Amino acid sequence: MASPVLPNTSNFLGVALVVNRLRDGPLFVFHYPPRILQPCASLSRNSVPRDELDDDDELLNQTSHPPFEAPSGSLPKSVDLQHWNHDDHLETDSGSQIVPWEHVAGYPTKDLESLLTPNRAFHKRLFHVSLEQLCFASYPVYVPENGIWRKKKQPKYQPPKSPENPDSASKYGESSILASEVPQIETKDMGEDATTGNPPDEADEKKSGMTMFNLVFILNPKKHEAKELAENLYLHIIKKINKAYKYSQQKSDFVWKESKRILALKDKGREAKTKMSTLWREILDVSSLAASMQDVYEAVSHNKIAMLQLDTAEGTVTHSVQIPVPFYLTDLPPDDAGGSKGLWITTANSFVEEDSLNDPGFLDKNFALLLMSDEKKIIAELQANPDETTAAMVEFVRLSKPTMSFYQIGQGTTLSPAQVRKYAQHFIFWRRAIAIPPLHARDTYILSPNSDMSRLPRASQAWSRAFPLAPPLPEFLAALSAAPRSYKLFAPSKNHRPTYLAMLAWLMRGGWVTQLCTFAYVVVWPEILYEVDYQIEAEALQKEEPRPSVDASSADSESHASSSPPASSSEDVLSPLSAETPSTTTTTDYGLGSDTLTPAPTPATGAGAGTAPPASMSSSTATLKSPTTAGEQAAEQARLDRLATRVHREAAEKTAAHARRPVPRQTAHPSTNDAPHLAHLSPHLIVDAGRVGERESRYLQAIGRRLPEGILHAATTATAAAAAAAAGTSTGAGSSGVGKAKEAARKEGKGTALNPRASWPVFWKYFNGRCALERVALHEDMKRRDAWNLLNSMSEYLLCVRHW
Repeated sequence: MASPVLPNTSNFLGVALVVNRLRDGPLFVFHYPPRILQPCASLSRNSVPRDELDDDDELLNQTSHPPFEAPSGSLPKSVDLQHWNHDDHLETDSGSQIVPWEHVAGYPTKDLESLLTPNRAFHKRLFHVSLEQLCFASYPVYVPENGIWRKKKQPKYQPPKSPENPDSASKYGESSILASEVPQIETKDMGEDATTGNPPDEADEKKSGMTMFNLVFILNPKKHEAKELAENLYLHIIKKINKAYKYSQQKSDFVWKESKRILALKDKGREAKTKMSTLWREILDVSSLAASMQDVYEAVSHNKIAMLQLDTAEGTVTHSVQIPVPFYLTDLPPDDAGGSKGLWITTANSFVEEDSLNDPGFLDKNFALLLMSDEKKIIAELQANPDETTAAMVEFVRLSKPTMSFYQIGQGTTLSPAQVRKYAQHFIFWRRAIAIPPLHARDTYILSPNSDMSRLPRASQAWSRAFPLAPPLPEFLAALSAAPRSYKLFAPSKNHRPTYLAMLAWLMRGGWVTQLCTFAYVVVWPEILYEVDYQIEAEALQKEEPRPSVDASSADSESHASSSPPASSSEDVLSPLSAETPSTTTTTDYGLGSDTLTPAPTPATGAGAGTAPPASMSSSTATLKSPTTAGEQAAEQARLDRLATRVHREAAEKTAAHARRPVPRQTAHPSTNDAPHLAHLSPHLIVDAGRVGERESRYLQAIGRRLPEGILHAATTATAAAAAAAAGTSTGAGSSGVGKAKEAARKEGKGTALNPRASWPVFWKYFNGRCALERVALHEDMKRRDAWNLLNSMSEYLLCVRHW
């Protein structure tokens, strides 16, 4: 799976707010960070000869640095420009002033504010414009056609009041208004205000002076990443933030009031020649709109969740946005992908079939929830902002363990399976947890090849604080890397397993380890290939054997037909068809034998009826002239006999060649069968046993016939051996005691509970190289020990590979 293109400090330069007024036109309100420099060009224009530039190139070259390409005398000395810190104000020789915040990314804000004010056709659509290496992406929001931002409050729905429940009308009306007015926006202290309160005064009903606002994201992406980066930002960040701004503007004219405040501070700072850093600190302190732009840039550029807090006149509006990022990788990232270092690497999520993704039961059984922070910390965050779902979510956090699947949590009485899935998706989306296959002590875990070793010193200290009695982190990781083995073997005793599973969850949370899984393909040995080929050839020869054309009843018909006139013979009518299409002689000889011996029509039916062709004949065949003389009939019959003789001879040769082939013999171990007639065959690999053709389906069936119908359970065998040993010690007949114990187990049916032959058609869908064998027990809802015993009995016909 390819990593998505995410914003960072190199391709995401900043955010800017542009508004439009009927009287003043476009206004560049604010941008963050304060200093947004123009990126360096990948190919300098100075290296191109001037005579090779056309007029358009010359114009772009002059506008690439507008403030510094002005005529001589309008700027300070070059030495001042070279040492300008873009924080202080400068004065030119002509007396004009260069204000540092009036140039963004190398362009004057007067030019940018016109460029970033599209017409109404882009209302609530992606507006994407490129300017040299820069890209500007935004979601312009225009005032409604009536010129009023505030929506008129719809009258509440008043259902008829019943005597039993007089308050039902107000309850239903309030919920419907809230649902329609506040989509996907978390608000505080505004629930009652959305449905109650005084009607808006006349001043609020006047047409607003601001007709449009546009929050613009300034990007500097690579050429092949520009489209994907803009779409990711638009879908997850730009669109949602502008909707939050629009909601606040409709409620209390928030965007325009904050814009006026920011513009007034900038005008005051221009007159006082305030340093840009000082002015920006003041603006961020007094304007929640500017502070929200700062939060968006700082969070999004570092791939974090941006939490907005807009202090409107009617209450505080809060909203959180983020770009969902994968918490795992399926393959090692390139060396220059620094952001992917330390992510969990696995194929457990990517190899899930498309049909299985839509099956909640499949996901519930195969995944567990691993919290990314301390359980107490998450519960404290939930209880800080209580609502109707807080109690259920707190209980879900307490029940969620990395060793328990969603299915096991949903089997309790506290939460339903639907609630478990809903809360799990919520925690995963907001990066509070990740979905992993349930941890098990019998699975194998290794040091992740994508682990970030630069974090090892700090992680070692956190490891020592979390597990004081555990081995040091470098030593424990080295032990995992030495030789892959079952994780339970690292625990000193069975009593230490819970602690070691907690240590494993800590390592998985930090991306230090990953599970080593086993994947299998079905291998077909030459013995089975030869057997299936032999069967197919025998069935083909059996189909080609001619059916008997003469029986007791047809013999009388043949004698009757020979005494009839030659012109009315049915054989003569069919002979032209045989002469015209000799390639179908075999089919005609075997399939139309009974038609050839059909009695001829009687003279009473007329001469025309005797010469008419059958209904199944084509018109062209019916018009051919049939032989009338005895010589022609004899020649035609001789030709048919020769064709029949040749067909019989070829069939006999095939039958004789098939009879000379050695008869297939089943051996106990087909993988070691080195019979001479198998020397020319090579083993065949079935890539996906769940999707096979006819021949490969025969291979699978032949393998199933070779599997035992019952195997002795491992635990039953061990118990029987222990009982036999005890019996042998007391009676002095140890060997006979073991045999009697095993025989008793067989009689009880304990040793034949597992049937590999019956389980083969159920299991072969997992032998596709994509489904880990460690998950088979979860899929089939059976004990791990039973699943592995069945898989071990099929191991001769499986080619296994191990990776993450």
